[in-house]
Parts: sequence; structure tokens; C-alpha cells
Amino acid sequence: MRLVETHAHIYAEEFKSDLSQSLDRAKAHGVERIYMPNINSQSIEPMLEIETNNPDFCIATMGLHPCYVKDDFEKELALVEAWLNKRDFVAIGEIGIDLYWDKTFKEQQEEAFKIQVNWAIERDVPFIIHARESTEEILQILEPMKQEKMKGVFHCFSGNLEQAKRVIDLGFYVGIGGVSTFKNGGLKELIPDIDIQKIVLETDSPYLAPVPHRGKRNEPAYIRVVAEQVALLKGISLAELGDITTVNAYKLFQRQ
Repeated sequence: MRLVETHAHIYAEEFKSDLSQSLDRAKAHGVERIYMPNINSQSIEPMLEIETNNPDFCIATMGLHPCYVKDDFEKELALVEAWLNKRDFVAIGEIGIDLYWDKTFKEQQEEAFKIQVNWAIERDVPFIIHARESTEEILQILEPMKQEKMKGVFHCFSGNLEQAKRVIDLGFYVGIGGVSTFKNGGLKELIPDIDIQKIVLETDSPYLAPVPHRGKRNEPAYIRVVAEQVALLKGISLAELGDITTVNAYKLFQRQ
């Protein structure tokens, strides 16, 4: 059984007391790699420490999450850019637009997103998109920018089928997590019609734990539950689903 966790914030406070055990559980459930999207300046140090302590298993990316884009976002972006110039990262993220919590800084979010998209294109790396209540807005930004070097994943996809097809037409992957197990999550109806060659799995730990763990802290081991759900909806074996999505994840992050 092979699985790749493409989106987990295991540097969060929720893992402070049992990170090592959480990583062991993930490995026991078939997870062979975990990608850690950055969120802001405060998460960089703990994220990189985990990467250093778990080489070739926990992999850091670099970016500014839209929920941390405020009036002074240029300062945060300057630090992101400094790190991008200091060493290589497999991806830029997570970046995007979040219109769920607060629309006060919508224009700043859009500007920060475009800046980071261009950094990804310049560096020929993928980017990880946060699109909460903003899938259409982000698609309208990216579609005119479409080019060969633009690539990435719509993390925690929550759009409709037409939007999923537009995501794939752009050359992007669709990130599927615990919401796929929710009764009214909306993904159960979509997943059968989404190209399996463009699906990657994630948990978004410590958030959005799948059923039957909903309401509890999420962790990378629970990606097995997500995989079981997607395999069921696709009508294929768990092993086949694991193999396909693992290959997809490595294509996304340009790993041989």
C-alpha cells in the first residue's frame, strides 16, 4: 500500500506532544511522504526543523497563506522571497484567496497570490492553492495566465464539476481530503467524474478529519480513510488507488 500525503500542517501546535508517534502511525498506514505547506513567518522555523529531522519523508514548501495577508503583507512576502532565494523548495504554497473568514483584505490577497504565482512560474515549480469560497475568482485569475510552466494543485477542492474540469484543463491537480467522507460535503457526487490521473490525496491535518474521526484532530495516518473513500467512489481497489495517486503526487512535485 503506497500513499502520499500532499498537504499536512504537522508543525502546528496540535502535534507538539505526539509528532513522532503521528509520523509512525502514518508510515504504518502506508504513507511514504508528507508535504508540508507553509502558512506564514511563524511556521517556517518549526516546519524546517521537522524536515531536517525527517529527511526524504517530511518535505517543506514555502509561501504565504491568504488568511495571513493583511495590510503589511509585503513584509511577510519579503521573508518568503528571501527563503526562496536561499534554498530550493519543491513548491510554493500554500497561497490563494480565502473569502470564507474575512473579505477585508481581498485585494491584498489577490495581489499576494499573483506575486507568488509568478515566483512559481519563474522557478518552474508548482504551487499549492488555497481556494476557500474563491474557486471561481482564482480560476479567472489563472486562466488568462495559462502557460507551460504554470502547474500546481487546488488543495481541498470544493468547487463544482465544471470548475474541476477547468482546473484540469489548466494542467492542475485536484486535492481530495476528508471532506470526501462528509455526508453533505458535495464531493461524493463529483469524484466519480473527476479524472483519476489528476487526483492527489491530502488530509490538511490538523483540520478536516474524515469520518469517523470528524471533530477530532486530523493526522496524516487518516489519509488511508480518504483513500478508501475515493477508491470506493472510483470502483477500484485501494492498492490501485494508492499507486495511481502516489504517481500523481510525485508528478505534481516533480519527483522521480
